[in-house]
Amino acid sequence: MTIKLPIAASLLSPGTSGNERMLPDLRLLICTIVLLTTSCATAPERNAIDMTKSPPQWATVNAPANPIATQWLSSFADPALSALVKDALNNNYDLKAAAARVDSAREQARIDGAARWPQLFFAAGYRRDALPSSETGAFEALFTMSWEIDVWGRIKAAQQATGQEAEAVAADYHGARLSLAARTAQSYFELIEANLQAEVAEQSIKDRRTIVELVRGRFARGLTRGLDLRLVLTDLANAEAQLAGSRNQVQIVTRRLEVLLGRYPGNSLKNRSALPAPPTALAAGLPSELLTRRPDLIAALSRLQASDSRVESAKKTLLPRITLTAAGGTGSPALTELIDPRAVAWNLAMGLVQPVFTGGRLKAGIRLNEARTEEAFNQYQSTALNAFREVEQALAAEFWLREQELALKEAVEQTQASRKLAVYSYRQGLIEILTLLDSYRSTLNAQSAHLSVQRQLLSNRIDLYLALGGGV
Repeated sequence: MTIKLPIAASLLSPGTSGNERMLPDLRLLICTIVLLTTSCATAPERNAIDMTKSPPQWATVNAPANPIATQWLSSFADPALSALVKDALNNNYDLKAAAARVDSAREQARIDGAARWPQLFFAAGYRRDALPSSETGAFEALFTMSWEIDVWGRIKAAQQATGQEAEAVAADYHGARLSLAARTAQSYFELIEANLQAEVAEQSIKDRRTIVELVRGRFARGLTRGLDLRLVLTDLANAEAQLAGSRNQVQIVTRRLEVLLGRYPGNSLKNRSALPAPPTALAAGLPSELLTRRPDLIAALSRLQASDSRVESAKKTLLPRITLTAAGGTGSPALTELIDPRAVAWNLAMGLVQPVFTGGRLKAGIRLNEARTEEAFNQYQSTALNAFREVEQALAAEFWLREQELALKEAVEQTQASRKLAVYSYRQGLIEILTLLDSYRSTLNAQSAHLSVQRQLLSNRIDLYLALGGGV
């Protein structure tokens, strides 16, 4: 239930002035506004640095604390990669949809803010009345105006909440843009690795066919058993199956990359033949800088601030609302008389509406928004903690991946040398065929694992750039 108190109202005939009648009421209204505005609550100030406890430096050893580079794409020194990322940022449909969501959120903020301004409508028409004894017609020009004077800032707080949500959506878009660039680069590196894995499998098949011919010749001369020939043929078939799997992986990654680029997945991308060297050690900056740089944290903070503004707006619904309404117009059988200002009749009314009993709806609305604010606060803390984890994890992973890459590089060199010795020893009858086949499998596995960890190093570096909120 609400109480509506009329403050001033007048129905004026053409040519009558009502300013004198309204002045005392307006003075009373202004005094009331001045007294009540001093008690209006506002949303609290939120600061990312003060709100989150961040360590003075990263826990991972050897993590440089210098400011990070703002552009990470150029650090790979790969023009083809830069061109693909640019293509994806311009043509990806998911990113375009995210951009449209930003426009939608901004327009919604404008819609919510429109209530702070007077709403004026004009209607023109012609009315025809037929009676048993006569028939009349008249042209009409009518207008109506309504305006809720936002004395306490309730509508402004609601508009501010929508604007902050629009800022969050814009931060989401920025994050989606960085994520798309990262996924494009990682898919590009995956495609290079898949092609290199296929090349390694092809070379392995050539080597195994050489072994098959060697064993077949020895079997024909009675120097080896039929079991040896069966074993090398089985090993060759397994290698061919592995090559088919590698080529299937190439087409899968190619089509996925083409979709990221906004192209038809026709498996038509050309690819370079080598992975780039990992960039030099990265300066990770300070943990506190992460809070003001990562898009997801910026979005979470904006949503928390929007919740604060909605609490403020909900609390101000308990205060009285002051409304101003007006209506007027003129009607005449002659169209030319509509423009005569002496023929215009109008009325103006101002009132105060105070909620008295609403069944607990308004206070429940306040508690609802307070609960959502608590949810947004904890969601922000969780997002910040996860951001710290991603950085620490990527920093540590880079150290161990580099160690793994060095070990696998050594393993490739050793297996290649052992394979040559195994071939010589088998020719001399010093080892069994299983030992020879095992040396070939070890070489293939070491080469495949080395390629995989090289690609993981590059992908992890991109993950680290993304975790730190670095720009493209």
